[in-house]
Amino acid sequence: MLKVNKYSMQGVETGTTTLPKSLFAVESKNPKALLYEVINMYLANQRQGTSCVQTRAEAQGSGKKLFRQKGTGNARPGNLRTPLRVGGGNAFGPRPKDWYKSIPKKKKKLALKLALTERANAKQVVVLESLDFEKPNTKQANELLAKVTPERSKKLLLIDGSDRNIIKSFTNIPYIKLNRADSTFAYEILNCNCLILTEAALKKMKEVFAK
Repeated sequence: MLKVNKYSMQGVETGTTTLPKSLFAVESKNPKALLYEVINMYLANQRQGTSCVQTRAEAQGSGKKLFRQKGTGNARPGNLRTPLRVGGGNAFGPRPKDWYKSIPKKKKKLALKLALTERANAKQVVVLESLDFEKPNTKQANELLAKVTPERSKKLLLIDGSDRNIIKSFTNIPYIKLNRADSTFAYEILNCNCLILTEAALKKMKEVFAK
């Protein structure tokens, strides 16, 4: 069984807790390929695809021929909106594009379990008994992190629900990300060096992902 250290909100070690095998001890035939595929789709879905330039048809300016075709000694003129002139349209520029890729639910869930297993095998999982801030307190949050995980590296904190005081307490700390336990993703877990869970978040993950 996978056992990890458990801490109180004051950062005091209170014992150990057992991580469920259904989430933190999962195997697959080709885990790296699966994780690559799912994370690649996830990152593609983060792209907005809103880059856009004006074409010749959208640029401002008259469509009238600037001067006569022959007899001036100049090149044959188009109108002001030609891509060859300053202020004209842009030829072959980026246009809005939908980068969305549908991620199969089974693959998404399995990728999450494989990511959790990776963190557990690396002994980079910590459990907190609870988090309860009377008001937003970044100093107290920093002190807690320093006691639980002394190194200043990327951390991911998963909580159950959306407690305003907890969110505001950790928002200004640059090396930690915060998310709900029931909406986390494999990329977020693999992109951190330490995964911190509250007991309530761990219970929520069992309900949502263990089945």
